[in-house]
Amino acid sequence: MVQILRPWKTILPVALASGEAVYRQIATGIIEEIKRGRLKPGMALPGTRQLATDLNLNRKTVILAYDSLIAEGWLTSAYKQGTFVSATLPQNIKLYRDHKTAVEDKRIPFRYREQQMTAHLDKANSLVVFNDGLPDVRLAPMNELMRAYKRIFQQNAKWRMMGYGDPRGTDRIREAVASMLIHDRGVSVDTGQLCITRGSQMALYLIANVLVEKGDRIVIEDPGYAPAWKVFERAGATLIPVKTDENGLCVDELEILCAKTRIKAIYVTPHHQFPTTVSLKIDRRLKLIELSNQYGFAIIEDDYDHEFHFSSKSLFPLASHKNALNVIYIGSLSKIVAPALRIGYVRGPQKFIDALAALRKMIDVQGDNVMEHAVAELMEEGAVKKHAKKAYTIYKDRREYMEKMLYEHLGSYVSFKKPEGGLAYWVQFKENRNTVDLAARLLEKGVSVMPTEPFSFHSNSLGALRLGYASLTKDEMEMGLKMIAKEL
Repeated sequence: MVQILRPWKTILPVALASGEAVYRQIATGIIEEIKRGRLKPGMALPGTRQLATDLNLNRKTVILAYDSLIAEGWLTSAYKQGTFVSATLPQNIKLYRDHKTAVEDKRIPFRYREQQMTAHLDKANSLVVFNDGLPDVRLAPMNELMRAYKRIFQQNAKWRMMGYGDPRGTDRIREAVASMLIHDRGVSVDTGQLCITRGSQMALYLIANVLVEKGDRIVIEDPGYAPAWKVFERAGATLIPVKTDENGLCVDELEILCAKTRIKAIYVTPHHQFPTTVSLKIDRRLKLIELSNQYGFAIIEDDYDHEFHFSSKSLFPLASHKNALNVIYIGSLSKIVAPALRIGYVRGPQKFIDALAALRKMIDVQGDNVMEHAVAELMEEGAVKKHAKKAYTIYKDRREYMEKMLYEHLGSYVSFKKPEGGLAYWVQFKENRNTVDLAARLLEKGVSVMPTEPFSFHSNSLGALRLGYASLTKDEMEMGLKMIAKEL
């Protein structure tokens, strides 16, 4: 389809008294539009009659401008088709185009806070990608989701979903999530204590900016989840790391810290600690809740992959404990279905959730009402639980195979424990290695792994890798581990 320019009387000002020929003013204006990139090679221009009418000029003046540009090589014409920007411009367009925008000009006092992107060593053509523990999107119930989405639009009252809604999320999705938390995780909750978000990272951002005041001390696990640290730091928090070991967070160290200084909150991943995968043992869980009640700090519990716990006894969230008075609970449907499904949730005291929703309304107004209804329908019908059960079986089998392949191909280089749950292995090298260098070398061979130095609060070498297995087939898994072994 031919792309026609909008009327040019708003972008090609012509000054009749300027002393410059009018046709030349038109030609110069078109050249400037090409230089700026607003007129691209192959784009159709208005006809001479249309442009003459728009500019209130004689058509012959416009014809003269077009003819001069055609002669110079800026435009081309095709019989009965029109006039177009030349596919081959007379000079290298980069020499004409000024890429510096006004806000980049040092004379403009425009200031902003730069943000550092987390390094992600991955190639589009990587043969094998060991991510940090993502689900296999090939298993996602896409057909069921598409059918549910379509049914929502076929409802008689679909128009009600097209306006603004509750920033906490639709009643239907909050009721579905509340039912899941009550029946599957033992968490007492009503819909007023829930806010739906676009994934758990948005939930963390909202929590940090509602909870944290400049200078507040936030305790974090070390090693731990660096994207959460950045969110808290940006909100003005001072981070205090507390070590983790084979039993999870070292609560004795936390108790000593609480006696010395006042902390506002602690961010933890107790079910499957990130990145080490260990589960926080029951005695430490009870101690953490006791310290929270004694010293009055909030526990921010990130339960990012609760469904996939493979040991015989799955632990309920901290938020399910009857004495857990100060727990803010974060979850997500991304691990159950697919990362692209941006539905997370926060459970907390109602006044806190109201404040959270007020902030969410400032930056996002609300979520995707239609998608929330579609997902809620799948949850109500049991389709999400059915998919989770199917995925659980597949991931459990892949976890067993990963253990076998690790022993077979990396056994002489690493030590590890089969994780009780989660979708990744924490693999410790017998000889300390810089994983940034290792990841770069592996990437050249088509294998993507995540360096683990960023998981350390002080960026120290952890001498380990976190290898997600759930999104890999058995053949991909074995191929990747063989290539890692060759590099070692």
